[in-house]
This record gives sequence, structure tokens and C-alpha cells, in this order.
Amino acid sequence: MAAASQARTYAVLGERFGPRYKWYVSATVMLGTFSVVLAATIINVAVPAIMTRFNVAQDQVHWLATGFLAAMTVGMLLNAWAAARFGSRGAFVLAMGGFILASLIGGLSGDFTVLVAARVGQGLTAGMIQPHALVAIFQVFPVHRRGQAMGIYGMGVILGPAIAPALGGVLVDSFSWRATFIVVLPACAAAAGLAWRFLPGRGTRRASLDWLGVGLLSASLLALLWSIASLHRRGVFDPMVDLALAGGIGLAVVFVAWERRVREPLLELRVLASPGFASGFVLSMVMGAGLFASTYLAPLYFQQSAGMSASASGLMLVPAGLAMAFVFPIAGHLTDRVPIRSIVAAGLVFFVASMVLLAAAEIPTAAPWLVVWALFGRLGVGLMMPPITTASLSLLPEAQLDRASGIINFGRQIGGALGVNLSAVLAQYASDFYRLRHPAEPVERVFEAGFDYAFMALALLFIFAFWPLQRLSRAIARQVG
Repeated sequence: MAAASQARTYAVLGERFGPRYKWYVSATVMLGTFSVVLAATIINVAVPAIMTRFNVAQDQVHWLATGFLAAMTVGMLLNAWAAARFGSRGAFVLAMGGFILASLIGGLSGDFTVLVAARVGQGLTAGMIQPHALVAIFQVFPVHRRGQAMGIYGMGVILGPAIAPALGGVLVDSFSWRATFIVVLPACAAAAGLAWRFLPGRGTRRASLDWLGVGLLSASLLALLWSIASLHRRGVFDPMVDLALAGGIGLAVVFVAWERRVREPLLELRVLASPGFASGFVLSMVMGAGLFASTYLAPLYFQQSAGMSASASGLMLVPAGLAMAFVFPIAGHLTDRVPIRSIVAAGLVFFVASMVLLAAAEIPTAAPWLVVWALFGRLGVGLMMPPITTASLSLLPEAQLDRASGIINFGRQIGGALGVNLSAVLAQYASDFYRLRHPAEPVERVFEAGFDYAFMALALLFIFAFWPLQRLSRAIARQVG
């Protein structure tokens, strides 16, 4: 009923603003999504400067990325409730206002804990902003124009991560790491203003939300991520670490049991029982881990091991981002014409090659080769993302597609949070271990040893992904047959 009401409101606004209204809405949601996507990745280039400012190590500073991704996962699950409760305009403006406030707190913070809390706030509100785009575009464009609209929107969204490293590097070198929080604010304010004018404002007070599910999921994620991050410093047998790990797993089990019985679940976990869909979910987690962990590690590697400036390391990653933006629509086009297994397998091979080559690189390696090897990784992810999503959803009836899409997005975000968490902890552990065995080695070589282990761990993870890919392929073959 709320959806129908929303559609009527879009129709009324369409009559008021005329044929260009659909483009006004597209520009609004694209600007909002571009802002939060840019904020999600621009800070990676600033991590070494933040480590120096607050005197924190890899197994601590990663919370800037991990906290953002985990909170974004929860925010995505809150979006449908917020839109029904406050209307698209109210939910979008409220979330954007929260994002602006969190960005200001982050940019002005003088304490690392406050900085992490600001990133969590950014992630939570970013998760509430992004899903608005798909809903709005589907509402204002006719069926035969949605593909064109999504293509334009997709290119705009991918452009954010492509330019973020270079922009972030220039800001860090020219001003401060704080500028990476502040630079997005004008675009955020503009998006909020456009949303107030062009998005529908009708909501309903009868909207309900599974608050217990939100609490269980949030507590489980926090406990699991904290326990993993604390393993290196506290040790495996530390009572607090063991309690948090057991508690996180226990809460996850309770969350799954609750979601299976609640009337309106946050996640429709029953779709995981569909043949092959669970394999697609695992592939989404692996892809998320590789995408976000490599995006996090690469600028640190270029600065701490190769001795580059923030600006130089950012520029090194621009070709990789542009390559992913270029291959993304091509992969979508090939998905309907080439077997899914072939496209995803090619993506896995590209990513594994990227990680192995980066791990094998020595400090004197020429910069152009590092650019090419980083580019391989983005090509791999770009080849994987469209076919994995399409293939997974094709296994389900149309009535389940919206909830199944949420499961796939959830898997990608959770995989990203875990991937960054584990990669950062492994890099710190390997660096400390290497320093103990080779105390006379320069600090650049110590850092490089840690990154080598992290890159190889990601390569092994993507090699493992051939197994769920095989199961997904078999499920598709059975369906076609």
C-alpha cells in the first residue's frame, strides 16, 4: 500500500515538473550516492597520515574501513522502514543530514575513538541513502528506459571510487587528512536540497521494523569484528577475546533463528535454501572481501612500502578504478551471451594474478608495473560482479527477487567488512613477526612483508571461490536443462 502511495506521489510530481522530472530525480539520487561512495573510499589514501597522527597500527586503524562497511550493512536494512515511515524525501534528507553531521565530527575529531564513531555514523547513513537510487529510478522511468537510466547511474556511481584515490591524495598532501571528510559536504548539501524539492514526501506511521533483528545483527557484527581485530594484541587465549568470539557466533545463530520466524524479517534467509543461491551468496562475500580489502591495502602498500606520497599513491590507483568502470558494463553485456562460469572464472584468475604479482613485487619495482598489477584486480572484480548477481537471482522466482537482491548486497558488504578486518590484522601480525626475526631490516621492508602475506591470503581466498562457482554453475545448468 505504501509503495502504491509512493508511486502516485511520483506521478503527481512528474505532472508538476514535466518530462524532465525523471532526470531531476536521477540527478538527486546520483549526487547523494556519489557523495557517500566517494566518502567510503577517499579515506583509504589518508590512512597512513591518520596512523601517524593518532599513533595507531594496522590492526587498529582498519576500523575506519571496517566500521564503515559493517554500519553500512545495517543502514541498508533500515532503508525500507525509513522510506515507508518518513517518505522518500524525509528518509533521504534525514540520512543525508546524519551523514553531513558524522562527516563534520570526523573532520574535526581529535581522538581516534571519536574518529571511528564518525565513520560508523557515515556508514550507517550511507547505507540508508544508497538503496533510494534504485527505487526512485524504477519509479520515474518507464520499463523500456530503465536500462538506459541504470547504465547512466551506474557509471556515475563507479566514477566515485575511480577518482577518490587521486582526489584524496591531493587533499592529504596539500591540506590534511581531515579534508577527506570535509570535501564531500557541498555535494551532500546539494543532494539534500534537491531531494527536498524533487522527492515525494508521503510516508506512513504504520511502518514496522524488526528492531530485535537489528540489535542482534549489530551486536553480532561488533563482537565478531572486535574479537578478530584483537587476536594479535591480546592473544588467542585472552578471556575477553574468546568471550566476544563465542558471543558473536552465538548472537549470529540467534539472529538466524529469529529471522526465520519473525513475520517481517530484515533478511529473507529462506532463499538461501534454494539450490545454487547459497553458492552465489558465498561468491558475493568473497568478491566483497577482495574488492574492499584490496582497495584498503593498495594505497597503504604504495605509501608505506614503496615510499610514495599520498598524491602519487592515489594517482597509481586511478587507472585501476577507470578499468573497473570500463569493464563493468561489458561484463553485464556478456552475462546474457557467455556462460556465467567462464566470465566469473576469468575474473577470479585476474584477481588472483593481481594479488600474487603484488605479493611478489619488491620495493624497487617500477611504478608502471604496480599500476598494471593493481589494474588486474579491478578488472577481475568488474568481470565478476554483474554475472554473480544476475546468475544468483535467476535461480529464484520473480516474487523473491527483491529480498534475494538484499541478501546478495548483504553478503558483499559483510564480506568487505571481514576482508578488511582480517587483511589488516594479518598484515600487522606478519610485519611484527618479520621485525622480530630481522630487526636490522628497514621499516619499508618490514611493512612489505606484512602486505605480502595479506595479498597472498586474498589470492588463496579467490582460489577457494572456484568451488562455489562450480556449484552455482551446476545449479544454472540444471535449471536450463
